[in-house]
Amino acid sequence: MSKILVVDDDPTTRHLITHQLRRAGYTVAEAADGPKALERVRREPFDLVMLDVWMPELDGLEVLARLCQEPKPPRVVMMTADDASDTLLRAIRQQAYSYLTKPVEPKQLLETVRSALEAGPELRPIEVVSARPDWVELLVPCQRESAQRIREFLAHLDADLPEEVRSGVGQAFGELLMNAIEWGGKLDPTKSVRISYLRARRMLLYRIADPGQGFSFDALTHAALANPQDKPTEHMKVREGKGLRPGGFGLLMARQLVDELLYNEKQNEVVFVKYLD
Repeated sequence: MSKILVVDDDPTTRHLITHQLRRAGYTVAEAADGPKALERVRREPFDLVMLDVWMPELDGLEVLARLCQEPKPPRVVMMTADDASDTLLRAIRQQAYSYLTKPVEPKQLLETVRSALEAGPELRPIEVVSARPDWVELLVPCQRESAQRIREFLAHLDADLPEEVRSGVGQAFGELLMNAIEWGGKLDPTKSVRISYLRARRMLLYRIADPGQGFSFDALTHAALANPQDKPTEHMKVREGKGLRPGGFGLLMARQLVDELLYNEKQNEVVFVKYLD
């Protein structure tokens, strides 16, 4: 049975999270501050630590940094009511597994915990090249789990935008990133996809560069983008014949969700822009 440590100086929040996790069948312990959390982790093994950011004496980010130095560090999910990008980016740089905004909704809590506990071992961590609020650059291993984590992290950077914009950008980014990881990186965790996120006053810009050899749009018979206008599902027959999973609408959907979608000559790098006016 997985063991989880909940660390929060607010007893009400701590008990609510503990109650939800115990109802789901997890073994849960509590700590009221950073020093007590470090003491518990050094005394007994935990699979996951739910760690509040803002605590007196020793804040959660400092606790996270010290946990990373342990011989067998547990996975850590950060929790905070603060959506400041600096806090989020420090959590990414210090290898937090995920990030939850308080008050934490029960469904989101259980989904995040389940994802963190079920994910396989990381051969390589996500590497932070730049962690400025207006310029984030990451090297992400070609694993589906890494893609989902980064999508969730970057969604927090756009928390101030209208929900429609956040949702559209998130969907487009998720589709293009999965294409890069699955087709360009061939799900090889020893390879990386380079992601850049630039936030200007009037636009968002994402750049995704994969380690593959590129592709030709003319050869994408398995994608909806190649369908004749009078046969919008023609690609599904091709996918079935090749034994591919249902889908193939990613590129077409991404084009509809953003304002600019540009590929380099080899088509192993893509940039998309969403204007904020």
